[in-house]
Amino acid sequence: MTDLKKLLVFVLAVKLITASSSSLREATHAAAPQGVAATEAAPHAKSVRVISRSDYADKLYGFWLGACVANWTGLVTEMDKVGVTADLDSGPFYTREDWGKPDQPNIWSKEPSPLSPTIDFVLRGRDEVWGADDDTDIEYMYQHLLLSNRVCVLSPEQIRDGWLTHIHSEEENYLWVSNERAYRLMEGGVLPPATSDPDLNAEYAMIDAQLTTEIFGLFAPTRPDIALRMAHLPIRTTAREDAAWISEFYVTMHALAAFHDGDQPLSEHLRWSAGKARTTLPEDSYAAKMHDHVLALYQSGVTWERARDSVYERYQLRHADGYDMSDKPGGGCFAAGINFAASLVSLYYGEGDLKQTIKIGALCGWDSDNPTATWGGLLGFLHGREGIEQAFGQPLSSRYHIHRTRRAFPAAVDEFSGMATRGVAVVDRVVQFQMGGTIDRANDCWIIPAAAGSTE
Repeated sequence: MTDLKKLLVFVLAVKLITASSSSLREATHAAAPQGVAATEAAPHAKSVRVISRSDYADKLYGFWLGACVANWTGLVTEMDKVGVTADLDSGPFYTREDWGKPDQPNIWSKEPSPLSPTIDFVLRGRDEVWGADDDTDIEYMYQHLLLSNRVCVLSPEQIRDGWLTHIHSEEENYLWVSNERAYRLMEGGVLPPATSDPDLNAEYAMIDAQLTTEIFGLFAPTRPDIALRMAHLPIRTTAREDAAWISEFYVTMHALAAFHDGDQPLSEHLRWSAGKARTTLPEDSYAAKMHDHVLALYQSGVTWERARDSVYERYQLRHADGYDMSDKPGGGCFAAGINFAASLVSLYYGEGDLKQTIKIGALCGWDSDNPTATWGGLLGFLHGREGIEQAFGQPLSSRYHIHRTRRAFPAAVDEFSGMATRGVAVVDRVVQFQMGGTIDRANDCWIIPAAAGSTE
């Protein structure tokens, strides 16, 4: 072939590729309403998703705001009610009638919560600041580490260095059970995932990984396969077996949140995404059986209180489905399992209503700030900032005091808007280098290929 012919062939090929790409882009945008939507018009409609980056930033703002509202509300009742165990009796569980009534002391105290004398929402107005807590601060740290290391998947060394840099050692460090043990192992030179090795960390079945990893789902919108790859090592920094699988359930639901159509009832979307996440749980795991038990109770029409009581009787008292944490402090009230079951009660019975979900989660018992923070963050993402403020009928603080619990970040007090913008930057990298997608900067959106074999 002559050089001229080669040039003509090359030019023609470029034109064809450009035309094809332009047509696909136009088709996907024509089919995509504002926010997150499936493409319907292009030949590859089922294999591509288009997501607005600016809309996603608003949803990430909602994630942080919703998590803070729910976290601090749940802290009012944290460990107030854990049932009767070998070493304590916390009295009857709360019911819906207790909302708005005086808070009762938790298992460590003889006084009600200093956060609120009554069981009610804890809110921070525009001139106030949300405090960091262990339900949000490690996720903040992981986002920072992904950006500062310019990676999508953190290495064992990067996780270790991040924990040792940003978590206090001698003074109060706001770590408990498995997180605390993993941190001390890292100080001694042990790298993840050995930090959750049952021979080194007896707390590997506790709740800790749930608190620290849900956000990885939001870093991989519509792609739980990518989210689970990114979260695999952070989860196994502190968890194994059912505790790890439960954390993956939450990560999966957060990744699937990007599929929500604004016209679809939230309760319908959440039941669908929970069903998808359920498929990640091994069939012989107690986590899978807990999920199925709570779902069956919800579908039967019994009250959420009766469902919670059934969880307590079945798992904490009778040790059904291979679940036995009775030898742990407080009957295993910090365990991943019992708190997973409680969280599912609030998820299903909350039916997508942000305030109702937080209420049920706060009243359900055990480590109540954790399930509330999980679903507050997810529902906050789905509602966005405006939806949250409308739900509570007031403007809410946008400031976050990360140095309340952690250290050595660029700013002691951050803004949710900046945190959301940095979250978008993480997704930018993930879309390009993990998903093989593209950033359409002219239209401010991501074009995300579906996973191989996906039917979504």
